[in-house]
Amino acid sequence: MSIFKYNNQDIFYEIDGDSKKPKLLILNGIMMSTRSWIPFVDTFKEHFQLIRLDFFDQGQSAKLDHPYTQQIQIDLIKALLDELNIKKINIVGISYGGEVAILFACFYQEYVNRLMLFNSSAYTNPWLKDIGDGWIKAGSTRDGSFYYKTTIPVIYSAKYYEEKIEWMQQREKVLLPIFSNPLFLDAMERLTRSAESFDVRDKLKNLDLPVMIVTADQDNLTPKKDQEYLYKNIKNANWVIIPEVGHASMYENPSMFTTLITGFFLIKEINYKI
Repeated sequence: MSIFKYNNQDIFYEIDGDSKKPKLLILNGIMMSTRSWIPFVDTFKEHFQLIRLDFFDQGQSAKLDHPYTQQIQIDLIKALLDELNIKKINIVGISYGGEVAILFACFYQEYVNRLMLFNSSAYTNPWLKDIGDGWIKAGSTRDGSFYYKTTIPVIYSAKYYEEKIEWMQQREKVLLPIFSNPLFLDAMERLTRSAESFDVRDKLKNLDLPVMIVTADQDNLTPKKDQEYLYKNIKNANWVIIPEVGHASMYENPSMFTTLITGFFLIKEINYKI
């Protein structure tokens, strides 16, 4: 458990694994925190020095009282790397974290060794903005059950949700107090609003590093076409589609999630001579 100061605010991060191993920074989806990755820590620290970070308004990091854009999260990552004296790192980002990851790579490409993007897009399109507006309106009711029903079912595939319905019902009971908390709901509104101006379409051509783009076949928030656009507009991009999973693909198919990450970030470049 570690905290550093950035702009006089407490920022929470965790480091697991040997410092001699390749460094991997994993960036949270919008509702996630460093704790969301606990099921994966033991696996990843076998191969990497794993760094987890709570963005502003997430987890145990400082909660703000004003609107902002994702630029503040980009600057936060840069400050963390400077704090840890890291000059080169692998980054994997999920959804909101994927947006911040690709923005960071666009601004600070020299710091990024390889980049992996799960369920990400090149800009906040009207579809995604309206979904975000729906979340905000649900949050404004302060009705935790309503907020849960509006936000959570859509992040899973219908098949997984039905198969895990008893677990989902228990999960709702656990999340209800959190989703009824005005401090959490206000933070979620700021995070959601911060992504409204996200747009890297004019910056993608400048990326020149190995990139892996991962699609969840049943993703209802960032559909396949969004990752296809990234694949077609980034040099050195690879594209993988995981079948029969939703936006929370790492929980629906954790073995595929960990396999893709370890494989992509550990494999060395291979040059075939025919």
